[in-house]
Amino acid sequence: MAETQQVDESSEKPGGATGDRRQAARAERKTAKLAKEIGAFAKAHGGAEGQIAYIGQKGARIVLVGEDGGWGDLVAPTYEIAERAVEKSGITRHEAFDGEFAAKVKTGPYEWARMAGIQLGGPSNG
Repeated sequence: MAETQQVDESSEKPGGATGDRRQAARAERKTAKLAKEIGAFAKAHGGAEGQIAYIGQKGARIVLVGEDGGWGDLVAPTYEIAERAVEKSGITRHEAFDGEFAAKVKTGPYEWARMAGIQLGGPSNG
């Protein structure tokens, strides 16, 4: 009589249990990397606060504002990864980019030239 062996097909198919574990491990590495980058920004700017905005298929944008008024952003592949990274970094998270939070941003000549251009007396792009 031949021996039979049951095979767990879910671990052999792409997207099965093995695929899920790999995807979870990639998500955790990305979360850790983003949290580290957020922490470095906060350290360089005397602390930081952030806000997460969904940007469609591209994922989510994490907008950071330092205590010194410096600002920047990072893009996470998913909103969930962005949430975990912000939580892991320990910064204060705002639900919206408005009010006192937005007022902390300091802009300089570069930002005025890029955002306002000629309309508000900035240098022309020509």
